[in-house]
Amino acid sequence: MSLYRDQAVVLRTHKLGEADRIITMLTREHGRIRGVAKGVRRTKSKFGARLEPGSHVDIQLYVGKTFDTITQVEAIENYGESLTHDYQRWTIASAILETAERFTSQEHEPALQEYLLVVSGLKALAESAHDPSLILDAFLLRSLAIGGYAPSMTICSRCEKPGPHKYFSLVGGGSVCMECRPSASAMPAPETLALMAALLSGEWNIADASVGKVRREATGLIAAYLQWHLERGLRSLPLVERA
Repeated sequence: MSLYRDQAVVLRTHKLGEADRIITMLTREHGRIRGVAKGVRRTKSKFGARLEPGSHVDIQLYVGKTFDTITQVEAIENYGESLTHDYQRWTIASAILETAERFTSQEHEPALQEYLLVVSGLKALAESAHDPSLILDAFLLRSLAIGGYAPSMTICSRCEKPGPHKYFSLVGGGSVCMECRPSASAMPAPETLALMAALLSGEWNIADASVGKVRREATGLIAAYLQWHLERGLRSLPLVERA
């Protein structure tokens, strides 16, 4: 029997047979994996609520032919439980988990940066460290950056002409100058691009001081940019309640 142990965040679960579940997890060392939790849907299951979406766990599995089998689970932090009583924060957590799954398409491919980003995002939500919508937008931008799709907010993404520039293009990779702008480019406020840059770099003093109008415009640009690069939107994103 080939056993291995790792830390993981539960991204998603679905039923298997009468009593089992398939648990989709993002692990620290093994990337995204799917494991079978046998008997977890029974009331006397030894795993209990430790394998619900948003749970941060220390987990042991043994390698199987199709799915690995979960043999031991120890809770590190159940973020899901602490967030389910707040609709806005729970839907944002769901969007974070879905985004992490979409950006880790290859199973068993190490994705340490994305794993650490998910853990820190859920922790910030649970602790109400910042406005929940800002936490989500920061997470989406940083996931895009990890995936190699970070939008430019200062120089022109095509000719690298120094900015700031007043145009933003989804297909053009972010900020673009007058000469390089494709058709249908947006014209966001300079404060909007400054907020997006602050969220990407972690300058929370700037992000926290932003006003509602700027935040809403940044949210729209980020969602559209994410959808363009994922080629289809997140199922959970329309459910998010924005203040």
